[in-house]
Amino acid sequence: MTESTDATSFIRSAMPLCDTLGISAMAMTPERVELTMDWTDALCTSGGLLHGGALMALADSAGGASAFLNLPEGATGTSTIESKTNFLGGVTEGSVVATATPLHVGSTTIVVETEIRHEQRLVAKVTQTQAVLRPR
Repeated sequence: MTESTDATSFIRSAMPLCDTLGISAMAMTPERVELTMDWTDALCTSGGLLHGGALMALADSAGGASAFLNLPEGATGTSTIESKTNFLGGVTEGSVVATATPLHVGSTTIVVETEIRHEQRLVAKVTQTQAVLRPR
């Protein structure tokens, strides 16, 4: 799924919070998921800084989509069980892009690394573990 309009529709229907936050998909393949989110006043803390929770939601969405696209046969979905975020800089304008790539694709967990950039500057690095869900 690489066509950005179809990918955006998919991500927003699969995760309605993405629609609420205005997240759009630039690319969605098993090797790389790229999501973008615009800075808006509504997503800020004091001083006009993009809220860390909004950045974490963007990263979690990108990581979840990456894990979903890498699910092993027989799996039905994925759920975040751990997430570690390092914030490296603030964002006061423009857009941010989250790029998620799988580090480990196993039968019970998938580990994804996500970089969030404002223009070319790295503003957050996230590593998350996703549980692989199976029918009961």
